Amino acid sequence: MLPAEVQFHILKRGSVEIVPEDEFLEKLKRSVATGKPLIVKLGLDPSVPDLHIGHSVVLRKLRQFQDLGHEVVIIIGDFTAMIGDPSGQVKTRPQLSREEVERNARTYAEQYCKILDRSKTKVTFNSEWLSKLSFEEVIKLASNVTVSQVLEREDFSRRLRSGSELRLHEILYPLCQAYDSVVLNADVEMGGIDQKFNILLGRELQRRLGKEPQVGFFMPLLIGLDGKEKMSKSLGNYVGIAEPPKEMFGKLMSMPDELMHDYFILCTDVPEDEIESILSGHPMEAKKRLAWEIVRIYHGEEEANEAKDEFERVFSRRELPTDVPEVVISLSKIGSEDGKLQLARLLCAIGVASSGREAHRLIEQGAVEINGERITDRFAKVEVKTGDIMRVGKHRWIKLIVES
Repeated sequence: MLPAEVQFHILKRGSVEIVPEDEFLEKLKRSVATGKPLIVKLGLDPSVPDLHIGHSVVLRKLRQFQDLGHEVVIIIGDFTAMIGDPSGQVKTRPQLSREEVERNARTYAEQYCKILDRSKTKVTFNSEWLSKLSFEEVIKLASNVTVSQVLEREDFSRRLRSGSELRLHEILYPLCQAYDSVVLNADVEMGGIDQKFNILLGRELQRRLGKEPQVGFFMPLLIGLDGKEKMSKSLGNYVGIAEPPKEMFGKLMSMPDELMHDYFILCTDVPEDEIESILSGHPMEAKKRLAWEIVRIYHGEEEANEAKDEFERVFSRRELPTDVPEVVISLSKIGSEDGKLQLARLLCAIGVASSGREAHRLIEQGAVEINGERITDRFAKVEVKTGDIMRVGKHRWIKLIVES
């Protein structure tokens, strides 16, 4: 193992807060002295099937822990996902069924192992212990937490002040997450800064149950491509870690310039002194380098080079992509009137919109073109033929194959 002070310096890069720092350094020193790795925990609730690079901020830090010789434990929150993490929520999340949770959980391993070392990653499901607790045991656990502690949570208190509902099962969520740390004897728990209450409650519950308290290790929330809100699939401002390289590259090129520094720090391995040099140059070239670095991490250098070349060909020289996917549509199935289709229905039929509402939003935002002509009337009807090229957003191209 590297000396504890060196490990501390490596691990601290990009973090928001380590609570408490002095205990973390002492844990590292003891680990080096004894040769016993730290147990570093991350909980993932499979509430959605796909991970994005916002999730990767924490996962990449976990990989650093692995590379330094520590033990990483991923807890798939199959039990807690049926409650729904209330962190940062303004209303109660819908509770997922067991089938939804299991379906989403199955996709996680393939995705997080793009970042973590699969052979060094222990994966467990918190239903293994939470589902076995009796009601009496839950009551005993709950006796370790005061109502005032729970109401100190900003998101809970904000909902109460605004008159929004706060349901009892949501209050139990942080207790469940805290108990995960007790079961694992976690030394460190990783999470975004929005998880601060949950993680520190785990530290407190360990202490009250006679265990050594874990250290809370908090990473920033990655702002999404809109430059306003944290990255979220529901907001459409995300880059999925399993997305095709060319689509990933194109999305990253759409981000506001002011986000580049944080993305370089949190999403790449580029040394900090080199980052400053890159950002001092032309913003477009800096952004290409950033997009290349991120695509390379998930798809390799060859794919990153191809994605960069494709972007420059399409967006700098205004040429069509080399591999526009073809989609077959049936006029009779979609429902044509005098040979014309409602554009919103067409977007749903080819799979670029999941609902009429989303299709209308895309059209009104000016995100839809057919053969280079932008259409902004949400009720527009269009006449299409085989070979027509649709562009949806900046990065999605489709060649239509029309059947009657």
